[in-house]
Amino acid sequence: MDIDKVFQDQLIKITQEAAISVYPHLGKNNKIIADEAATNSMRTNLNKMNIRGNIVIGEGEMDEAPMLYIGEKVGTKKGPEFDIAAVSYTHLRAHETREDRGR
Repeated sequence: MDIDKVFQDQLIKITQEAAISVYPHLGKNNKIIADEAATNSMRTNLNKMNIRGNIVIGEGEMDEAPMLYIGEKVGTKKGPEFDIAAVSYTHLRAHETREDRGR
């Protein structure tokens, strides 16, 4: 399935804004607050999209962090249906760090 460029651009912007929302929390050794900032940003912005979104992958269940919940509905409930996989930045970053150590 091809995603319309308008939706691609919106999803990229939502991802960028979530990452930026974490910046004030870097170096403070509090992953929960950082996750909460990113989650709140994503939820707020996803709910502005003209989609009928369904979170199908959430990361928070693994570590009890703030999250978008599996089965959570997002969007304005108008427009196309989307299944959304929300993988946390902190998990991705930890994975990249381990791989980078061998280089």
